[in-house]
Amino acid sequence: QVQLVESGGGLVQPGGSLRLSCAASGRIFSINAMGWYRQAPGKQRESVAHITSGGITNYADSVKGRFTISIDNAKNTVYLQMNRLKPEDTAVYYCNTDHVVGRTHTAYWGQGTQVTVSS
Repeated sequence: QVQLVESGGGLVQPGGSLRLSCAASGRIFSINAMGWYRQAPGKQRESVAHITSGGITNYADSVKGRFTISIDNAKNTVYLQMNRLKPEDTAVYYCNTDHVVGRTHTAYWGQGTQVTVSS
């Protein structure tokens, strides 16, 4: 089993910044990729940013140029630097990992951290 623990959420004014962290622990064999998703009230969960263990990144159009995802493979930790935050970024942010054992891929999820952008 792999556990993911997110941290760094909170309340911030529009235009402000937050940095989310997500640390994976447990019986880790190989992490292929990690990512961040978010879910706003009444909306479906959506992908925000994604990074492979090799550093290849992908972003949702709505956050390009404002958010930066990074990974520390030695610490099995992924970060999301969020700048120029907007009220529409308000959501619960979830960390996800693609864990690999042999040829078996398993997705794990964190419990989520609330991000609220409001004046």
